[in-house]
Amino acid sequence: MTVKNSSIKDSPIAVLGAGSWGTALAIALAKNGQVVHLWDRVQPLLADISAIRQNARYLPDVPLPDNIVICNTLALALEQVKDILLVVPSHGFAEALQSVKPFLTPAHRIAWGTNGLEPETGHFLNQVAERELGAGRPYAVISGPSFAKEVAIGLPTAVTVASINQKFADELAVRFSQDSFSVYTTDDIIGVQLGGVVKNVLAVAVGISDGVQFGANARAALITRGLNEMMRLGEVLGARRETLMGLAGCGDVILTCTDNQSRNRRFGLALAEGLTEAEALNQIGQVVEAVYNVGQLCGLAKREQIELPIVEQVFRIMKQGVSPREALKVLFKRAPERESLTN
Repeated sequence: MTVKNSSIKDSPIAVLGAGSWGTALAIALAKNGQVVHLWDRVQPLLADISAIRQNARYLPDVPLPDNIVICNTLALALEQVKDILLVVPSHGFAEALQSVKPFLTPAHRIAWGTNGLEPETGHFLNQVAERELGAGRPYAVISGPSFAKEVAIGLPTAVTVASINQKFADELAVRFSQDSFSVYTTDDIIGVQLGGVVKNVLAVAVGISDGVQFGANARAALITRGLNEMMRLGEVLGARRETLMGLAGCGDVILTCTDNQSRNRRFGLALAEGLTEAEALNQIGQVVEAVYNVGQLCGLAKREQIELPIVEQVFRIMKQGVSPREALKVLFKRAPERESLTN
């Protein structure tokens, strides 16, 4: 990061999406001395947040700083704002861009804290942003090993901001950087997004393995070989290895695979109990991105003619009703192969 001081913090930033992650990022920005305009399309949620100055649904007992302004309309949220941070599920990303588009001026810049691909097309979200808003606007994605509750209460966190516009990446880093929140920048926007997708499916795999009590050895093997699959896919998609071995890749995989704050890991644990996909989603009560990502990754693998054995077995469990225990046994019965980062 090359920018140390900037007047960018003097202008408000809009956070669109008041779920757990959107609220946590809004709190982090506000604690760093910025005015934050927080908006969500779910008006009852906004009303509740405004009434008690906390997001009781997603982040109970975490008070909102006074400089978070709850905006009842999108127009109000975007007043006097240069930077817009979308924090919505991947299946709602294009719709969110379409909602914002009528309010945009050439000065507006778009960032997102969404992990996933577009469900209908399998496109990366930067491709969706360029399709919906044009290719000339600065875009950025923020990702990395970060649970919303820990960010909201100020526990140490480090993330990556990716943009091909270095000025925008640096200024977003300035907005977020503080004693408990470190930001690294890169122009590898594909690598950062890919890490945020693959880790969701790997967390399901590890959750399933732990749920059927395959043990710590199996957990370590799945994480390690899962990283190999991420590297293999990243290589053909043009992602850089150092990105995938960094915070947004390896770091996020380790976090989501090993802690029950991860929805995707809990989803895998629920599948291991014998719950169907629908039952597991109902139990969690929030969006589980792996439900979309697993098919998208299988599609990418087929298109690029590469093997992603862990992803394929998770797909069989989730979408084809294969027994979790039997699907994982298939993985561990694979023929011997030479270990490398790209085999």
